[in-house]
Amino acid sequence: MSQQSVGSVQALTEALASVGYLAERRLATAVYLCLTLQRPLLLEGEPGVGKTELAKALSNVLQRPLVRLQCYDGMEQREALYEWNHAAQLMHMRAQQDRATPEQLEHAIYQEKYLLRRPMLQALQTPAPGAVLLIDEVDRADAPFEAFLLEYLGEYQVSIPELGTVRAQIPPVTILTSNRTRDLNDAVKRRCLYHWMDYPDRERELSIVRQSVPQASEALAQQVASFVERLRSAPFANALSRSPGIAESVEWAKALVALNTLQLDPEVVQSTVGILFKQREDLAALEPMLEALLAPAPDA
Repeated sequence: MSQQSVGSVQALTEALASVGYLAERRLATAVYLCLTLQRPLLLEGEPGVGKTELAKALSNVLQRPLVRLQCYDGMEQREALYEWNHAAQLMHMRAQQDRATPEQLEHAIYQEKYLLRRPMLQALQTPAPGAVLLIDEVDRADAPFEAFLLEYLGEYQVSIPELGTVRAQIPPVTILTSNRTRDLNDAVKRRCLYHWMDYPDRERELSIVRQSVPQASEALAQQVASFVERLRSAPFANALSRSPGIAESVEWAKALVALNTLQLDPEVVQSTVGILFKQREDLAALEPMLEALLAPAPDA
């Protein structure tokens, strides 16, 4: 499906579902507006709610290559945009030093053939139909990097001192994700559409488990969805440092199927809980809550 053929929010929802991503209406609307208005989309939410997977699904739907920029503390512009191939430049200078003036050498070594394109420049220069650029976990980068992003986010262009301004012929579909480990600069937010991704409700999570783990019985899928929903709700969530995300739910269901599990019980939960939680404190906090977590719902 091309970007032009995404004619409605419903069509986009169905297209995402066809590649295995079940998007609720509000999220699908935000993505549709991102495509229609050609604006970057900032997705914030807890880890594991499907932010990164959305960009991957969108790449499949639009049949555009996915270009991923994974952010981290201390990231520099050259790692996001471009570097010069200094080894090749040096070899050229040595070969030409007796036959060219310094000015000619400088002009010769700052050509595109010596440019090493990093994710942002790759996305800007991707030929038709263009790219999907995922700027992942942008909250892990620092304030100077956010300032560097502003030109790209506002105008789909970047400045390279030796070559000038590089503008996108086809604006990349740009998705930024944030786990909100810190607040982003307002200038970044103003240049983006915004959507907060929350944990799914039980029915949507159940649909995701059914689709992602078709080997799971209906009863087991129901139990997984109910158990995880309880973990994310009070009072259980208050005792945990982080609730499990969708990715953990799906992986847990796969593990339970691999163990031929028919019914959740304290023993099987304790044996597999390392898929849901990665903190020792959460593992310890879960044990005294197991009986209540596994108890039938009042209306069951």
